[in-house]
Amino acid sequence: MTMKGKTALITGSTDGVGRYVAERLAAEGARVLVHGRDRARGEAVVERIARQGGDARLLIADLSSLAEVRSLAEAVQREPSGLDALVNNAGIGTSGARRELSVEGFELRFAVNYLAGFLLTRLLLPALEGRASSRIVNVASAGQQPIDFTDVMLAHGYSGPRAYRQSKLAQILFTFDLARELAGRKVLVNCLHPATFMDTTMVRLSGARPISTVEEGGAAILQLVMSPSLEGASGLYFSGMRESRADPQAYDPAARQKLRALSFDLVGLADPLERRI
Repeated sequence: MTMKGKTALITGSTDGVGRYVAERLAAEGARVLVHGRDRARGEAVVERIARQGGDARLLIADLSSLAEVRSLAEAVQREPSGLDALVNNAGIGTSGARRELSVEGFELRFAVNYLAGFLLTRLLLPALEGRASSRIVNVASAGQQPIDFTDVMLAHGYSGPRAYRQSKLAQILFTFDLARELAGRKVLVNCLHPATFMDTTMVRLSGARPISTVEEGGAAILQLVMSPSLEGASGLYFSGMRESRADPQAYDPAARQKLRALSFDLVGLADPLERRI
């Protein structure tokens, strides 16, 4: 898919692999919506893209607040250029032994890594469906742990790695569920583990030694955004550049339905499939 004249939103694109993807898409001719929390870092990315002849706009939002996610969606919806690609990349890593909560009181990693992307995607679906073809890419991880539906917010037995892995598997269940919902329509939805322990701030804060480059992970994300060979392919999980298999829970229809119902309830949206019944 040529990106010339198209618009892409990449969450968490003021640093790391998100910044790399934003800069590469701008180089391919896309109008890039750069998202982050830190205005100074975001403005530096936008200025760098502009110096290289690209087109970018900065959008500020803290994804630990669903109200700010809604404001972000509203800002994107006001874009006269529309929206052709959404990359849900922003996230929090495994570091931190203390359980933290989002603005709405949800476990922080579940809220930022998964729920924010769920809400943002649902709000932006009309914009994405208004294009001739569009793509959604959810940046997950090979680090996955089955969701405990009796304690999704991990009030008991909390650890940063457990919270991270559960939130990343939630992204994958969401990807598969949404792809099934949109089958036969013009929006492709896929997810991936971009690369193992990329050289990013998130990885360094976790205490892990980087073993992959941002460029490796970025190439895998860009494949899902742009590759013409994936036209018509939806509901897939990739590890790097290759299609792979996620945790078995991702293939359980009952688990996907539980997460779907919970997610709509938590963000305060009605399930469009229920309205059709």
